[in-house]
Amino acid sequence: MFHVVLVAFEGPDRYSFVGGLATRMTDLSGALLDRGHRVHHLFVGDPSLPTREERFEGQLVLQRWSQWISRYHPRDVYDGEDGKYLDFSRTVPPHLANVVIPAATTRGERSVVLFEDWQTAAAAINTATLLSARADRSAALFWNANNTYGFGRIDFPLLRRAVSITTISRYMRMELAKVDVEAAVLPNGIADRYLKPLAATDVTAMRKAFGDRPTFVKVARFDVDKRWLWAIDAIATMRDAGMRPRFIMRGSRSPYAETVGDRIFGRGLTVERLALPQGASSRDLAAAIATTNAEVVFLDFFIDEKALRSLYAAADGVLANSEKEPFGLVGLEVMASGGIAYLGRTGEDYAVPFGNAIVVQSDDPRELLTSYLTLRERPELGRSIRTDGRATAKRFAWPRILEGYESVWETAFALTS
Repeated sequence: MFHVVLVAFEGPDRYSFVGGLATRMTDLSGALLDRGHRVHHLFVGDPSLPTREERFEGQLVLQRWSQWISRYHPRDVYDGEDGKYLDFSRTVPPHLANVVIPAATTRGERSVVLFEDWQTAAAAINTATLLSARADRSAALFWNANNTYGFGRIDFPLLRRAVSITTISRYMRMELAKVDVEAAVLPNGIADRYLKPLAATDVTAMRKAFGDRPTFVKVARFDVDKRWLWAIDAIATMRDAGMRPRFIMRGSRSPYAETVGDRIFGRGLTVERLALPQGASSRDLAAAIATTNAEVVFLDFFIDEKALRSLYAAADGVLANSEKEPFGLVGLEVMASGGIAYLGRTGEDYAVPFGNAIVVQSDDPRELLTSYLTLRERPELGRSIRTDGRATAKRFAWPRILEGYESVWETAFALTS
């Protein structure tokens, strides 16, 4: 068994839980614990919570970093990002090299340190430098690229000499090749809990709330790469065709939200806002949606995971149609929930057009209408996509994916022995 150290900006706190990286870190931690590994997760955490927290009888350690900066930037983990990056890069390496890794060595454990995304690249280099200076081979260091954000701020020639580099898809391996980096592909996974069947009554209640209106869902950051404008234009196109669509959406705190709002109003779509208490159930959400008449329903609250999965399962489609999608974690979550994922044209190694998902192949917003009509006229095809999607999701559950990770870790130690 390994002592696995996860180093990332995002983590399980609401303050740190912004996107797919937090999901990856949190669910990977759980899967590693289930396999008997010890886990130490170091991240930029909520400034109001303890600096160090132990769970599961000490098998999981949560360590919140840069809290003194976060107190001045209370919005979320990326508020004051540059200051946190500089502090992280300077102070995390000596803590790992002098405290965390030696403690594991004393317990007779081998440490695997996984640095995630551009904000941790300098910390990875500096940690490797400290360990190399004293010929310490008790840890294997990896840096993983989840996306291309911040590539311009990474010293790749130095990074590739300091640590092993991995990424999550063939698309990302090609992106790294552009900066002369050879990376191993270790795909993302989803938590086992996503494979558990939803309560049929919850999904039925959601579908009843939708009525006979074509209903699509999009939950993503407000960012140009998420292709929100295409989604809005596609809904407007369906409306113009007399289809009475409903678009249920949730975004993020971002200046791009204004661009999305301008497009909604520019296309003349009606909007209603739903704000439910935290922890609202699937039935609560379904009841609230049933009262709406607008073409766009904005969910202005943190959605419970089970309620979100019921929404995915009941909808005619979930628009995870990013312009550049490094992996497509949401697509797998939709598939595991029994939904139909509308995916983008890059990154989703697991996607089979009209096999287990719909792949948006063009910039023409009419494509959503034609795909919807195809599935409406051929309901057996829709059922087949949902069934194959569930089977695909099972292949990407963390317990199966981790076999590859552990093999790579063992190889890293074998090469240094």
